[in-house]
Amino acid sequence: MINRILPSIILAAGLLAAVPAPQTPAKVELPPTPAARSVEAYFKAFNAGVEAMQGYFAAFAAKDALQQAPIEVRLVRYRQMHERLGDLELRKLVEAKPELIRVVAHGGNGPLVNLDFHFEPAEPFGLIAIQVTDAGMEGAPADPKKDASELASAVRAYARKLADEDAFSGVVLLAHDGAPIFEQAFGLAERKGKIPNRLDTKFNIGSINKSFTALAARQLFAQGKLSLDDPIGKYLPDYPNLEAAVKVTVGHLVDMTSGIGDFFGDRYQTTPKDKLRSLKDYLPLFADKPLEFEPGAKSQYSNGGYIVLGLIVEKASGQDYYAYVREHIYKPAGMTDSDSYAKDDAVANRAKGYTRSGSAWVPNDDTLPARGSSAGGGYSTARDLLKYMAALQKGTFGELPDDLKGGMGIAGGAPGLNAGVEWDAKRGYTIIILANLDPPAAERVALQIRAWLPQ
Repeated sequence: MINRILPSIILAAGLLAAVPAPQTPAKVELPPTPAARSVEAYFKAFNAGVEAMQGYFAAFAAKDALQQAPIEVRLVRYRQMHERLGDLELRKLVEAKPELIRVVAHGGNGPLVNLDFHFEPAEPFGLIAIQVTDAGMEGAPADPKKDASELASAVRAYARKLADEDAFSGVVLLAHDGAPIFEQAFGLAERKGKIPNRLDTKFNIGSINKSFTALAARQLFAQGKLSLDDPIGKYLPDYPNLEAAVKVTVGHLVDMTSGIGDFFGDRYQTTPKDKLRSLKDYLPLFADKPLEFEPGAKSQYSNGGYIVLGLIVEKASGQDYYAYVREHIYKPAGMTDSDSYAKDDAVANRAKGYTRSGSAWVPNDDTLPARGSSAGGGYSTARDLLKYMAALQKGTFGELPDDLKGGMGIAGGAPGLNAGVEWDAKRGYTIIILANLDPPAAERVALQIRAWLPQ
């Protein structure tokens, strides 16, 4: 059972294979239902612009939903989403019910996204909400370089080109058999003061922190301090949702099969961000909401679930979550420049994140909590993350599960930040990209490097 911990959040080797150029997709047929017609109208409006989206929300959104999130709020989200993704193309119908349409779409800027459209269960089947989660990136054509030297030259030229186009700002580190063969910083850590990024600049790594949380749970399981079969109520007896406290287990949290939803949403937007400084501060954003599905029935990405898992780490270990990770993960790995710094801490050489607003890059401060969490938002450097991958591979935290011995990848992204770490065991390469711009700034670079790895 112990091997279930790491695979749940660190992706297996198949992620690292260079993907051939995409073929022209076949047209996706949606069923003749009111919900499906709303989805079709959404894609048309999304690609047409702000005025079209305004008309779409006015025509299709449920009245109660508009009271909770007015059209003006929805248009702000739309602008941010379109800046990141580009125009959307429907690629796959995953599920179709009167109250739910689940699809996969391709953004013109590269990412694939899952879109879950939630509707009223009865006529007029008004749109309640749209849940968006990353599904990866479209592949770059395979073009293996002959050796590490040629690869490094290609990576340098590509990253410089993107930086000159103001499409990348961050650090690229490429290692072979654990030793860096290329590392360079690009762009600015702070635009107002024109402070450049450096090799040791600390970047917000987003959901990569989930890997540390999963590893912490693995350590405590090995010590007999928790069980994957324990209900969360055993550790959190005052958990606001009694059904979740009884039905959701630690294993469900780790595997993201809990049915607990996200903490991002209307409550997060209206909550003063300076109030989010500890893990328990996040609970009011989601914990009282009904489970989205029966625990164990399916897998769904859950930031809320990893908040709960972090709180269980605290209870089982008797330590503050941040202190636990610092002592039991960062210290053994030698990660001296990593921590969940508070937003208002004076931290030397920390990159400021920038998100698109129209044609300009603006600071992402207003979108960030006062402090990151067990679900994401900590800071690290490229060298520290290389140390982390090395520690995993050499068994510092125990034997690597068999399904990860061929390679692994972890990533994080949100407005103003994007990070990715990948290891290809067969070819011996580790790719680390950190960016202080919106996704897919780092993902795009990693995708191209994968296609260039020597055979």
